[in-house]
Amino acid sequence: MTSQPLRRWEPDRAAEPRGTELPPFMTMIRRGLRGRCPVCGEGKLFAGFLTIAPACDRCGAAFAHIHADDAPPYIVIFLVGHLLVPVIFWVEKTWMPPMWLHMALWLPLFTIICTLMLRPVKGAVLGWMLRLGPLGDTAEATIAPRPSARADGDA
Repeated sequence: MTSQPLRRWEPDRAAEPRGTELPPFMTMIRRGLRGRCPVCGEGKLFAGFLTIAPACDRCGAAFAHIHADDAPPYIVIFLVGHLLVPVIFWVEKTWMPPMWLHMALWLPLFTIICTLMLRPVKGAVLGWMLRLGPLGDTAEATIAPRPSARADGDA
């Protein structure tokens, strides 16, 4: 087995620019938070609760090649932990409730808040990934041309 030195991926600077410009970074993240297509803001990003649609039904932007993997759960756990842990410490210091009450209150609360935040955070991560293009030269074209109706009315 020969060992080749690791190379850092660089974009193809000689490639043709895309036909359609992507929206600004924060716009794509906000659209993803709402569960809308990060490119056009009109189509649906999700086909199920956390299942990503293969492509936008309005603009044709491809989502199938984007994999958020573990980033959304990590972000959700980080945010919810930083929101609720200070409250838990404050409750413990102020009232010192028994441990069973902590478990009965905080575990379901963590579960509910994390479940509610997971879909918007996954949408934002997908908008972020779509804007930055983390897949490099292996990615398919992000914005596919939308099929247009023929002028003569025959379809």
